[in-house]
Amino acid sequence: MKMKTSRMAAVVVGAAALGLLATQVAECGPPRPPALAEAQAGKRVAPGDYERLLAFGGRQRRYELHVPASYDATRPVSVVLDFHGGGGSASGARRGTNMDRTSERGGFLAVYPDGTGRFARRMLTWNAGYCCGYAQKQGVDDVGFTAALLDDLARFFRVDAKRVYATGLSNGGLMSYRLACELPERIAAIASVAGPMGVEDCRPGRPVPVMHIHGTADQNAPYEGGVGAHSITRLPHRSVAWTLARWRELNRCAGAPKIETKGRVRTESWTPSPGGAEIVLITIEGGGHVWPGGAPLLPRFVVGEDVAGFDAAATIWGFFARHRLP
Repeated sequence: MKMKTSRMAAVVVGAAALGLLATQVAECGPPRPPALAEAQAGKRVAPGDYERLLAFGGRQRRYELHVPASYDATRPVSVVLDFHGGGGSASGARRGTNMDRTSERGGFLAVYPDGTGRFARRMLTWNAGYCCGYAQKQGVDDVGFTAALLDDLARFFRVDAKRVYATGLSNGGLMSYRLACELPERIAAIASVAGPMGVEDCRPGRPVPVMHIHGTADQNAPYEGGVGAHSITRLPHRSVAWTLARWRELNRCAGAPKIETKGRVRTESWTPSPGGAEIVLITIEGGGHVWPGGAPLLPRFVVGEDVAGFDAAATIWGFFARHRLP
Protein backbone atom coordinates (compact mmCIF):
# COMPACT_ATOMS: atom_id res chain seq x y z
CA MET A 1 0.00 0.00 0.00
CA LYS A 2 2.87 2.36 0.83
CA MET A 3 4.45 1.73 -2.57
CA LYS A 4 1.16 2.38 -4.39
CA THR A 5 0.62 5.57 -2.41
CA SER A 6 4.15 6.75 -3.15
CA ARG A 7 3.76 6.04 -6.83
CA MET A 8 0.39 7.80 -6.94
CA ALA A 9 1.94 10.84 -5.27
CA ALA A 10 4.72 10.85 -7.84
CA VAL A 11 2.23 10.72 -10.68
CA VAL A 12 0.21 13.55 -9.13
CA VAL A 13 3.34 15.67 -8.73
CA GLY A 14 4.45 14.87 -12.27
CA ALA A 15 1.04 15.66 -13.68
CA ALA A 16 0.98 18.89 -11.72
CA ALA A 17 4.39 19.76 -13.12
CA LEU A 18 3.32 19.20 -16.70
CA GLY A 19 0.04 20.98 -16.13
CA LEU A 20 1.73 24.00 -14.62
CA LEU A 21 4.27 24.08 -17.42
CA ALA A 22 1.53 23.89 -20.03
CA THR A 23 -0.35 26.71 -18.31
CA GLN A 24 2.75 28.88 -18.15
CA VAL A 25 3.59 28.36 -21.80
CA ALA A 26 0.02 28.85 -22.99
CA GLU A 27 -1.06 31.75 -20.79
CA CYS A 28 1.92 33.47 -19.22
CA GLY A 29 4.53 33.29 -21.96
CA PRO A 30 5.71 36.27 -23.98
CA PRO A 31 4.09 37.09 -27.33
CA ARG A 32 5.55 35.31 -30.33
CA PRO A 33 8.53 37.15 -31.81
CA PRO A 34 8.34 38.43 -35.39
CA ALA A 35 8.97 35.97 -38.18
CA LEU A 36 12.31 35.74 -39.92
CA ALA A 37 10.91 36.12 -43.42
CA GLU A 38 12.18 34.55 -46.63
CA ALA A 39 12.82 38.04 -47.99
CA GLN A 40 15.55 38.48 -45.38
CA ALA A 41 17.62 35.54 -46.64
CA GLY A 42 21.02 36.75 -47.81
CA LYS A 43 20.48 40.19 -46.26
CA ARG A 44 21.63 41.67 -42.98
CA VAL A 45 19.36 40.65 -40.12
CA ALA A 46 19.00 43.26 -37.38
CA PRO A 47 19.67 42.31 -33.75
CA GLY A 48 16.60 41.14 -31.87
CA ASP A 49 14.30 38.16 -31.42
CA TYR A 50 12.74 36.12 -34.22
CA GLU A 51 10.85 32.94 -34.95
CA ARG A 52 11.16 30.73 -37.99
CA LEU A 53 8.83 28.04 -39.37
CA LEU A 54 10.43 25.15 -41.22
CA ALA A 55 8.85 22.24 -43.09
CA PHE A 56 10.57 18.97 -42.23
CA GLY A 57 9.50 15.33 -42.09
CA GLY A 58 5.91 16.08 -43.02
CA ARG A 59 5.55 18.52 -40.13
CA GLN A 60 5.80 22.24 -39.68
CA ARG A 61 8.69 22.73 -37.27
CA ARG A 62 9.58 25.91 -35.47
CA TYR A 63 12.47 27.61 -33.73
CA GLU A 64 13.12 30.93 -32.02
CA LEU A 65 16.40 32.80 -32.04
CA HIS A 66 18.10 35.76 -30.40
CA VAL A 67 20.51 37.88 -32.44
CA PRO A 68 22.85 39.84 -30.11
CA ALA A 69 23.43 43.57 -30.45
CA SER A 70 27.05 42.92 -31.42
CA TYR A 71 26.11 40.81 -34.45
CA ASP A 72 28.19 41.74 -37.51
CA ALA A 73 26.92 40.23 -40.75
CA THR A 74 30.40 40.43 -42.28
CA ARG A 75 31.93 38.09 -39.69
CA PRO A 76 31.25 34.41 -38.91
CA VAL A 77 29.02 33.92 -35.88
CA SER A 78 28.83 31.01 -33.43
CA VAL A 79 25.55 29.21 -32.68
CA VAL A 80 24.25 27.70 -29.44
CA LEU A 81 21.26 25.37 -29.81
CA ASP A 82 19.29 25.36 -26.54
CA PHE A 83 16.81 22.45 -26.35
CA HIS A 84 13.89 22.71 -23.93
CA GLY A 85 12.97 20.00 -21.45
CA GLY A 86 10.19 17.46 -21.90
CA GLY A 87 6.78 19.13 -21.80
CA GLY A 88 8.33 22.50 -22.54
CA SER A 89 8.79 24.77 -25.53
CA ALA A 90 11.25 27.10 -27.22
CA SER A 91 9.78 30.13 -25.45
CA GLY A 92 10.03 28.32 -22.12
CA ALA A 93 13.70 27.53 -22.72
CA ARG A 94 14.35 31.18 -23.52
CA ARG A 95 12.79 32.28 -20.24
CA GLY A 96 14.26 29.47 -18.19
CA THR A 97 17.93 29.37 -19.20
CA ASN A 98 18.88 33.05 -19.58
CA MET A 99 20.82 32.13 -22.70
CA ASP A 100 19.77 35.41 -24.36
CA ARG A 101 21.73 37.31 -21.73
CA THR A 102 24.78 35.11 -22.27
CA SER A 103 24.37 35.57 -26.02
CA GLU A 104 24.75 39.32 -25.55
CA ARG A 105 27.96 38.79 -23.61
CA GLY A 106 29.37 36.10 -25.90
CA GLY A 107 28.19 37.43 -29.24
CA PHE A 108 26.64 34.16 -30.45
CA LEU A 109 23.24 33.33 -31.92
CA ALA A 110 21.03 31.69 -29.28
CA VAL A 111 18.66 29.28 -31.02
CA TYR A 112 15.70 27.61 -29.32
CA PRO A 113 14.07 24.78 -31.31
CA ASP A 114 10.57 23.50 -30.57
CA GLY A 115 10.03 19.77 -30.13
CA THR A 116 6.86 18.00 -31.23
CA GLY A 117 3.65 17.00 -29.47
CA ARG A 118 -0.10 16.62 -29.75
CA PHE A 119 -0.61 20.33 -29.08
CA ALA A 120 0.60 23.27 -31.14
CA ARG A 121 3.13 24.88 -28.79
CA ARG A 122 2.71 22.96 -25.54
CA MET A 123 3.86 19.70 -23.97
CA LEU A 124 6.60 19.22 -26.56
CA THR A 125 9.30 16.54 -26.40
CA TRP A 126 12.44 15.30 -28.19
CA ASN A 127 13.23 11.86 -29.55
CA ALA A 128 16.49 11.50 -27.67
CA GLY A 129 16.81 7.71 -27.70
CA TYR A 130 14.76 5.89 -25.09
CA CYS A 131 13.03 9.14 -24.14
CA CYS A 132 10.72 11.06 -24.33
CA GLY A 133 6.96 11.12 -24.84
CA TYR A 134 5.30 11.91 -28.16
CA ALA A 135 8.51 12.45 -30.13
CA GLN A 136 10.02 9.15 -29.04
CA LYS A 137 6.81 7.16 -29.53
CA GLN A 138 6.27 8.63 -33.00
CA GLY A 139 9.89 8.10 -34.03
CA VAL A 140 10.35 11.78 -34.89
CA ASP A 141 13.66 12.45 -36.64
CA ASP A 142 14.93 15.24 -34.41
CA VAL A 143 18.54 14.71 -35.51
CA GLY A 144 17.49 15.32 -39.10
CA PHE A 145 15.44 18.32 -38.00
CA THR A 146 18.48 19.80 -36.27
CA ALA A 147 20.57 19.42 -39.41
CA ALA A 148 17.80 21.06 -41.46
CA LEU A 149 17.54 23.88 -38.92
CA LEU A 150 21.27 24.57 -39.24
CA ASP A 151 20.97 24.59 -43.03
CA ASP A 152 18.07 27.03 -42.76
CA LEU A 153 19.95 29.27 -40.33
CA ALA A 154 22.90 29.48 -42.73
CA ARG A 155 20.62 31.08 -45.33
CA PHE A 156 20.20 34.12 -43.08
CA PHE A 157 23.47 34.32 -41.18
CA ARG A 158 27.15 33.81 -41.83
CA VAL A 159 27.31 30.86 -39.43
CA ASP A 160 30.73 29.66 -38.28
CA ALA A 161 30.20 25.97 -39.11
CA LYS A 162 33.06 24.98 -36.82
CA ARG A 163 31.47 26.63 -33.78
CA VAL A 164 27.98 25.19 -33.44
CA TYR A 165 27.07 23.85 -29.99
CA ALA A 166 24.16 22.04 -28.34
CA THR A 167 22.82 22.22 -24.81
CA GLY A 168 19.55 21.56 -23.05
CA LEU A 169 17.72 20.73 -19.85
CA SER A 170 16.44 17.22 -19.04
CA ASN A 171 14.98 15.78 -22.28
CA GLY A 172 16.83 18.61 -24.04
CA GLY A 173 20.07 17.46 -22.44
CA LEU A 174 19.42 13.93 -23.66
CA MET A 175 18.86 15.41 -27.11
CA SER A 176 22.25 17.11 -26.93
CA TYR A 177 23.87 13.75 -26.24
CA ARG A 178 22.08 12.23 -29.21
CA LEU A 179 23.44 14.97 -31.45
CA ALA A 180 26.95 14.31 -30.16
CA CYS A 181 26.48 10.65 -31.07
CA GLU A 182 24.75 11.07 -34.44
CA LEU A 183 25.65 14.54 -35.76
CA PRO A 184 29.26 15.02 -34.56
CA GLU A 185 30.35 16.45 -37.90
CA ARG A 186 28.25 19.56 -37.18
CA ILE A 187 28.27 19.85 -33.38
CA ALA A 188 31.55 21.10 -31.89
CA ALA A 189 30.68 20.41 -28.22
CA ILE A 190 27.68 19.71 -25.99
CA ALA A 191 26.52 20.47 -22.47
CA SER A 192 23.70 18.60 -20.77
CA VAL A 193 21.88 19.86 -17.69
CA ALA A 194 20.00 17.23 -15.66
CA GLY A 195 19.84 14.83 -18.61
CA PRO A 196 21.89 11.61 -18.90
CA MET A 197 22.64 10.00 -22.24
CA GLY A 198 19.66 8.24 -23.80
CA VAL A 199 21.49 6.52 -26.66
CA GLU A 200 22.49 2.93 -25.97
CA ASP A 201 25.03 2.50 -28.78
CA CYS A 202 26.85 5.80 -29.20
CA ARG A 203 29.56 5.79 -31.86
CA PRO A 204 30.25 9.36 -32.90
CA GLY A 205 33.30 8.64 -35.03
CA ARG A 206 35.28 11.36 -33.27
CA PRO A 207 35.68 12.60 -29.70
CA VAL A 208 33.18 15.33 -28.78
CA PRO A 209 33.83 17.70 -25.84
CA VAL A 210 31.20 17.14 -23.14
CA MET A 211 30.07 19.11 -20.11
CA HIS A 212 27.48 17.60 -17.77
CA ILE A 213 25.72 19.51 -14.96
CA HIS A 214 23.54 17.59 -12.49
CA GLY A 215 22.14 18.00 -9.00
CA THR A 216 22.41 15.20 -6.45
CA ALA A 217 18.81 15.74 -5.28
CA ASP A 218 17.26 15.46 -8.75
CA GLN A 219 13.95 13.59 -8.34
CA ASN A 220 13.13 13.46 -12.06
CA ALA A 221 16.36 12.13 -13.56
CA PRO A 222 18.21 10.86 -10.48
CA TYR A 223 21.95 11.39 -10.26
CA GLU A 224 22.40 7.71 -9.42
CA GLY A 225 20.02 6.61 -12.19
CA GLY A 226 16.73 4.75 -12.01
CA VAL A 227 13.16 6.03 -11.79
CA GLY A 228 12.78 9.45 -10.18
CA ALA A 229 10.25 9.94 -7.40
CA HIS A 230 8.71 12.87 -9.35
CA SER A 231 8.94 11.24 -12.77
CA ILE A 232 5.67 11.06 -14.69
CA THR A 233 7.17 8.90 -17.46
CA ARG A 234 8.35 6.27 -14.93
CA LEU A 235 11.30 5.60 -17.21
CA PRO A 236 14.51 4.37 -15.58
CA HIS A 237 17.29 6.78 -16.49
CA ARG A 238 20.96 5.97 -16.86
CA SER A 239 23.15 7.32 -14.09
CA VAL A 240 25.55 10.22 -14.40
CA ALA A 241 28.38 7.78 -13.65
CA TRP A 242 27.38 5.49 -16.54
CA THR A 243 27.05 8.45 -18.91
CA LEU A 244 30.43 9.91 -18.05
CA ALA A 245 32.18 6.52 -18.05
CA ARG A 246 31.03 5.96 -21.62
CA TRP A 247 32.22 9.38 -22.71
CA ARG A 248 35.56 9.05 -20.94
CA GLU A 249 36.10 5.99 -23.12
CA LEU A 250 34.96 7.74 -26.29
CA ASN A 251 36.99 10.88 -25.53
CA ARG A 252 40.15 9.07 -24.38
CA CYS A 253 40.07 10.47 -20.85
CA ALA A 254 41.61 7.60 -18.91
CA GLY A 255 43.36 9.54 -16.16
CA ALA A 256 42.08 10.94 -12.88
CA PRO A 257 40.16 14.22 -13.02
CA LYS A 258 41.22 17.56 -11.67
CA ILE A 259 38.77 18.40 -8.87
CA GLU A 260 37.69 21.82 -7.65
CA THR A 261 35.03 22.49 -5.02
CA LYS A 262 33.35 25.82 -4.33
CA GLY A 263 30.59 25.58 -1.77
CA ARG A 264 28.07 23.07 -3.05
CA VAL A 265 29.50 22.98 -6.58
CA ARG A 266 32.07 20.29 -7.38
CA THR A 267 33.81 20.41 -10.77
CA GLU A 268 35.69 17.42 -12.16
CA SER A 269 37.71 17.97 -15.35
CA TRP A 270 39.31 15.22 -17.42
CA THR A 271 42.21 16.06 -19.72
CA PRO A 272 42.23 13.78 -22.77
CA SER A 273 45.04 11.81 -24.29
CA PRO A 274 46.24 13.05 -27.71
CA GLY A 275 43.39 12.97 -30.19
CA GLY A 276 40.75 12.97 -27.45
CA ALA A 277 38.36 15.61 -26.10
CA GLU A 278 37.76 17.33 -22.77
CA ILE A 279 35.07 16.23 -20.31
CA VAL A 280 33.74 18.34 -17.42
CA LEU A 281 31.30 17.12 -14.77
CA ILE A 282 29.71 19.69 -12.47
CA THR A 283 27.91 18.15 -9.51
CA ILE A 284 25.64 20.37 -7.44
CA GLU A 285 25.14 19.05 -3.94
CA GLY A 286 21.44 19.17 -3.12
CA GLY A 287 20.56 20.59 -6.53
CA GLY A 288 17.27 19.60 -8.13
CA HIS A 289 15.95 19.10 -11.66
CA VAL A 290 16.63 22.70 -12.62
CA TRP A 291 18.73 24.93 -14.85
CA PRO A 292 21.07 26.57 -12.31
CA GLY A 293 20.94 30.34 -12.41
CA GLY A 294 17.90 30.36 -14.69
CA ALA A 295 14.38 31.61 -14.16
CA PRO A 296 12.20 28.96 -12.47
CA LEU A 297 9.38 27.68 -14.67
CA LEU A 298 7.95 25.36 -12.03
CA PRO A 299 7.63 25.45 -8.22
CA ARG A 300 10.58 24.17 -6.20
CA PHE A 301 8.40 21.49 -4.58
CA VAL A 302 8.11 19.95 -8.06
CA VAL A 303 11.65 20.26 -9.43
CA GLY A 304 13.78 20.84 -6.35
CA GLU A 305 16.29 23.47 -5.36
CA ASP A 306 18.50 25.80 -7.36
CA VAL A 307 21.91 26.84 -6.02
CA ALA A 308 22.33 30.60 -5.85
CA GLY A 309 25.47 31.99 -7.41
CA PHE A 310 25.99 29.35 -10.10
CA ASP A 311 25.21 30.50 -13.63
CA ALA A 312 24.86 27.45 -15.88
CA ALA A 313 24.48 29.46 -19.11
CA ALA A 314 27.68 31.46 -18.56
CA THR A 315 29.57 28.35 -17.45
CA ILE A 316 28.42 26.41 -20.50
CA TRP A 317 29.40 29.21 -22.88
CA GLY A 318 32.83 29.40 -21.25
CA PHE A 319 33.23 25.69 -22.01
CA PHE A 320 31.93 25.98 -25.57
CA ALA A 321 34.22 28.93 -26.34
CA ARG A 322 37.24 26.68 -25.83
CA HIS A 323 36.20 24.24 -28.55
CA ARG A 324 35.65 24.15 -32.29
CA LEU A 325 35.35 21.41 -34.88
CA PRO A 326 38.68 20.12 -36.17
